[in-house]
Amino acid sequence: MASTSSLALSQALLARAISHHGSDQRISLPSPFSRAPASSSRRRNNAAASTTKLRSLRPLAVRAAAVDTLEPTTDASIVDKSVNTIRFLAIDAVEKAKSGHPGLPMGCAPMAHILYDEVMRYNPKNPYWFNRDRFVLSAGHGCMLLYALLHLAGYDSVLEEDLKSFRQWGSKTPGHPENFETPGIEVTTGPLGQGIANAVGLALVEKHLAARFNKPDAEVVDHYTYVILGDGCQMEGISNEAASLAGHWGLGKLIAFYDDNHISIDGDTEIAFTENVDQRFEALGWHVIWVKNGNTGYDEIRAAIKEAKAVTDKPTLIKVTTTIGYGSPNKANSYSVHGAALGEKEVEATRNNLGWPYEPFKVPDEVKSHWSRHTPDGKALESDWNASFAAYEKKYPEEAAELKSIITGELPAGWEKALPTYTPESPGDATRNLSQQCLNALAKVVPGFLGGSADLASSNMTLLKAFGDFQKATPEERNLRFGVREHGMGGICNGIALHSPGLIPYCATFFVFTDYMRGAMRISALSEAGVIYVMTHDSIGLGEDGPTHQPVEHLASFRAMPNTLMFRPADGNETAGAYKIAVTKRKTPSILALSRQKLPQLPGTSIEGVEKGGYTISDNSSGNKPDVILVGTGSELEIAAQAAEVLRKEGKTVRVVSFVCWELFDEQTDEYKESVLPSGVSARVSIEAASTFGWGKIVGGEGKSIGINSFGASAPAPLLYKEFGITVEAVVDAAKSFF
Repeated sequence: MASTSSLALSQALLARAISHHGSDQRISLPSPFSRAPASSSRRRNNAAASTTKLRSLRPLAVRAAAVDTLEPTTDASIVDKSVNTIRFLAIDAVEKAKSGHPGLPMGCAPMAHILYDEVMRYNPKNPYWFNRDRFVLSAGHGCMLLYALLHLAGYDSVLEEDLKSFRQWGSKTPGHPENFETPGIEVTTGPLGQGIANAVGLALVEKHLAARFNKPDAEVVDHYTYVILGDGCQMEGISNEAASLAGHWGLGKLIAFYDDNHISIDGDTEIAFTENVDQRFEALGWHVIWVKNGNTGYDEIRAAIKEAKAVTDKPTLIKVTTTIGYGSPNKANSYSVHGAALGEKEVEATRNNLGWPYEPFKVPDEVKSHWSRHTPDGKALESDWNASFAAYEKKYPEEAAELKSIITGELPAGWEKALPTYTPESPGDATRNLSQQCLNALAKVVPGFLGGSADLASSNMTLLKAFGDFQKATPEERNLRFGVREHGMGGICNGIALHSPGLIPYCATFFVFTDYMRGAMRISALSEAGVIYVMTHDSIGLGEDGPTHQPVEHLASFRAMPNTLMFRPADGNETAGAYKIAVTKRKTPSILALSRQKLPQLPGTSIEGVEKGGYTISDNSSGNKPDVILVGTGSELEIAAQAAEVLRKEGKTVRVVSFVCWELFDEQTDEYKESVLPSGVSARVSIEAASTFGWGKIVGGEGKSIGINSFGASAPAPLLYKEFGITVEAVVDAAKSFF
């Protein structure tokens, strides 16, 4: 139980926080909140300025949580003890590691306890049960909150020894939540704002699958997505992009808890963040509730959740005003508790303040007993759902087969046969157009295939012609309209991909605008989310739009990113081959850099060749000893092939190699690599309309690389290729330098 002095302190701090964020003139504060707020010298100095600033804010158009609550599942003393268990597991783990962020878990423990103990449906012994509620800690620095919850709930992935190894080498409890390390973690969070975007993707999936598969007499898709985000997440632009889409789409089963503690790393948020978050979210189409006492107001939190669940046509933001580092006598409500251990003396003081007599990492027996029910309850929930799905499968076998494919990730037999194939006699086309043929072919045979573009669908060529748009009123459709929100788009697609193994999202924009979504793309790679990134306008070949739209360094930068497949296909067969790999690689994101200009269907290219990453498309040599090897990608593979013909007419033996995906080539055996790039042949020339950075790895120390090591320019594409020296003549001259 919290001590009387601790409660008084918390109420005073909350009163100050409420004042800081404006007041709702329709709501009077309970008497404990009328005390003068606890102050520091910094706050006294800033008081007058803050008062003046706050007068300019409009009153909050937001409802406080009603008193009508969810039924508490146990008595208040167990709740208090359970909440403090969460706090001290976090405190002890951070203290042992001498590293971490104890403040958020200490402040958010009440809302998190109610979520995991009273509200959410899950099975601790099967973290991947399909119809579980999802939880995302967008404020990932507070990960000890989530690890403590998983430990109490009975997840085998977070045992006591895991808590004790927080932030250590090989630990299941790393410094930010990582889905690939810890079963029970839905998505990898850390970079602020990514988590709320992921949560939008998770909620989108629930709405989409429910619309596709639920029947009037059978509801097999029915789960919520909950997320905790903080001030830092609110400041990052990606969160606003994602929240805007969530409101537009009416994601009624998305409930976000905003940890309103007005503290960030540099101090009080008044130094840089004074906007009215409530009104912004209302404008974005969210239902907004304010829980004024997030420290001890359990019934307020319960009431807010009940109200949020009753709102089915829009997502809900529950602003929960909390005290960061709640219970710490000297560090609560300060930035010093945000990102550092409390220290031995303050840990002891906090134990005394909150009346906590237990040794580090101790879970009291009554708390352990109380939480133990989640194992049998979770098993029963999954068992009941399995029975419901079995009945559904008998009555709706076709729909059940599709849903099962999405749940398990097992692709329909022969799906790859739907991909188009081409011959040299097939008409040439831009690879963005050939990509559209592949997308539409895949959508017909892969149930979990869906996606869209950042307001460029007609230019990226990414519309699925057999389907309509996913909208609030038509959530069963599979074209996603993201608007001009590249970063939010990437984060949402990560959430889609991580919802279920058989979901294969794609998203599209111009290749140069990966700069706007790189943070989400990196998280795709890190968290093993197999998003397909369809990136068109891949080079100076886009022409007159000029250097702002012409990617130069982007191929090299993504080739440097771990667990990423960077494809640059040269024609139809290579485009189809890239999609075949992208669909099967569910734990690796794929990026397809596609041309705006038309390209011929080249002799020698193949879907099978793409699977090797680099392969020979033509060769007039014998004994694996060509005079020169010409290597190209994408639109420049044609240039390499033409240069080879010039050189062959002069009596040279020339091998032309397509290096469509470096990463796949790296995976091949040494014998295969030697068969394509024999170590005895140092005469090698590469050509690519992009930075030459990295090509030394392919052509060797004596080889030559033709590329662009400056920004592009505005002019028709053929002139640009000539002016930048991306020509047949340049390749021929470079090859002849070896003879």
